[in-house]
This record gives sequence, structure tokens and C-alpha cells, in this order.
Amino acid sequence: MAPMTAVGEEMHALVERLYPLCRSITGDGVRATLEIVGEYVPLQVHEVPTGTQVLDWTVPQEWNIRDAYVADAAGRRVVDFAASSLHVLGYSVPVSATLPLSELRAHLHTLPEHPSWVPYRTSYYQPEWGFCLAQDTLDALPDGEYEVRVDSTLADGHLTYAEHVVPGQVTDEVIVSCHVCHPSLANDNLAGIAVAAFLARALAERTPYYTYRFIFAPGTIGAITWLARNAERIDRVKHGLVLACAGDPGQLTYKQSRRGDAEIDRVMRHVLDASERPHRITEFTPYGYDERQFCSPGFDLGVGSLSRTPYAGYPEYHTSADNPDFVSPEAMADTLAVCREAFALLDRNRRYVNLSPYGEPQLGRRGLYDSLGGRSDAKQAQMAMLWVLSLSDGEHSLLDVAERSGLPFDTVAVAAGALHGAGLIKA
Repeated sequence: MAPMTAVGEEMHALVERLYPLCRSITGDGVRATLEIVGEYVPLQVHEVPTGTQVLDWTVPQEWNIRDAYVADAAGRRVVDFAASSLHVLGYSVPVSATLPLSELRAHLHTLPEHPSWVPYRTSYYQPEWGFCLAQDTLDALPDGEYEVRVDSTLADGHLTYAEHVVPGQVTDEVIVSCHVCHPSLANDNLAGIAVAAFLARALAERTPYYTYRFIFAPGTIGAITWLARNAERIDRVKHGLVLACAGDPGQLTYKQSRRGDAEIDRVMRHVLDASERPHRITEFTPYGYDERQFCSPGFDLGVGSLSRTPYAGYPEYHTSADNPDFVSPEAMADTLAVCREAFALLDRNRRYVNLSPYGEPQLGRRGLYDSLGGRSDAKQAQMAMLWVLSLSDGEHSLLDVAERSGLPFDTVAVAAGALHGAGLIKA
């Protein structure tokens, strides 16, 4: 894979390319987004018909929009969907009317605390129409009549999501999930899409131990649909990670699974602590992104969530200020690097059984001490071998060994490889 600086620039370019598209939980904007992502990693696209029962939900009608605006008496568009997809309330039903400003105000959404920003608002499951605009723009509108037009369709169609699979040595799976439903919002969640795509490419450069399944789906209803369609094979999912808000300048934040002690939780804590990056570990809450669907008690999957500043934790969240300038190549590259480090650890985190458990085996005559000659960390490597032998009882993983011994995981994993090669332990 290219140097991380170059990869960061590539991810940022992908964010800029996706940014203008109008996405929602259904519709052609999702398909256009997946078509572009498919240029980076091959995707299997799924279309689920309107009305399909998915767990306790039903796949909604598909929403598409061609144009929308509010025009003044002179015909000047004072709010224009063509300028930004944020200007329209998501899932707005069609409307064509002329209204006085006093009546139109009930359908206008602003952010008075940030008067130059446009908010992001939706009405997925309640028929409504509306526009989002800057408070400064609203304040400048004179009383009078305004032409209102929303050229949209809400009709039977499909919910669209996609998967990309990186085959592993085993069929046990790690799922990586991100949203494809947000419109022109760079951090939430185009940065997550970019990191996921480039993480998939990085994993494909080697043969990972686990099979990695990347899910590009609309929020909530998409994850619910995927779970409903994969319920019979859900036992294959051993670990998972939801990627969101992956490109802002804040420190990394890992939200633990509902279990709190799932292997992915321990791996992420270890990687973040060992890296000495500024970071936060937070407890699970049943609100947030799709970890709450994967961790729902019926499934109870070991799925955590990685972000930088969490949702709603930065002023730009769900506003026009969450634009490509808000996310940086460096931040996305850092998020990607942590994911790669975590999955590299996860792939090597085995449990072994000591085949010579009665007393300490003679390492010297097997050439294991000689293999350390000249290494600056020879003493540490020797201790790692002894610790692996001591805890290889089929119950302790290499991460257990690293944490108990205080040794770096890489040192422990190398020691385990040497011992395995000498026939002293088996997986």
C-alpha cells in the first residue's frame, strides 16, 4: 500500500468526490455513491424491495429528488437544492405551492446559534416537506409570497446496500460497517466510507486470518436489514467495528460493545494504549450508530465503534460546516492506521497449548536462544518465550500474555511463532 500520506490524500479526494451527491436511506444517491466506491473495491450490491419485513421494521418507500427551491417574487431562488443537498429536508414529499413567508416559516429549519450554517434535517417515516437554510438567509427575507417547489418522488422501490468481502484463512468473520445515507456531510460519514474502502484494500494485500466483511449501508434500517437477511449465519461474526466521524481533528474515541469485554474491545484498548495516541475509551450506550443494532441483546455481537470526535460532539455535526475542509488527510490516515494495527493484532491473537508442559523445555538445544543472538531486545524476547510457554494452556490468548507480562504484543507473537515452529506449542 502507498505511504500513509499519499493514502490520506487519496481518501480525502474520495470524500470530495462523494460530497455533492444527495444521499438518503434509499434512492439513486445511494446507488451513485456505491458505484463510485466500487471503483476502489468490488462491491456486491443488494436491492431489498419496499414492504419487506426486516425484524420489527419494514423497508420504506424509495425517495428520489430532482430539484427543489424557494423562489422570491422576482423568481430568484433564495433556497436552492442545486447549491447543496442539505437545503432540502430529507425525504420531503412533493410540493408545488405559493405561500406567504409567515406560513412558509413552519417548514424552514435553521441554526440560530450558528447563523451562517445550514442544518441537516430529515423526516424519513413521517410525511413532511421542508427546507434547511442559514439563519442569516432567513433573516434577510422580506415578507411576501414565495414559490415553493419540491420535485421528488416517494414510491415503491428498494433499499440499497453493498458488501465487500476480503477472504481469510477461516470463514469466521469480522464485520466493518459504515453509513451511506448522509448527504453532503464529510466527517459524518463520508470519511468513514473512505477509511472502510482503503482498509479493505489494505487487508486484501495479505491473506488475513479472519474473513473481513465490509457493509456499506444506510443507518439504522440498513443494519437492521442486513441482520434480518443474515440471521441464519450470524454465528460466523466473531468481531466487528463501526466506522463513523473518521476524519475530524479530534482525538480517537472507541466506544465499547454492549458486552464491554469482547475481544475487539480488548484489542482496541490495547492498540490505542500501546500507540500512546491521545484517545478516549467510552462505555456502550444504546444510542449512536449501528453498533446498537449489532449489539442488540438478541444478536449480542462483539461490535464496537471507532470515531474521532463522537457524533454530536462537535459543533459542525449535521451542518454545512461538516464539509471537506473540516476533515483532513492526516486524520483519516491516522484512523486507518489504527484499524490496520487493531486487525493485525486480532488476526494473530491465538490461544496455544504447551506440548511440553512438565517443567521448562530446553530452549537452547532447539536453537531458540541462538536465534536471539545479536538482538537488542534478546532478554525481552527470551522472557516472551517463557511467558508464552507458561500461559499456553488453551485458555489464555497472546493478548492475555502481553497484558499480563507487560511485553509488547508483537514481541509475544514473534515468540509464539518461534515456539510453534519448534514444535513446543500448538494452536
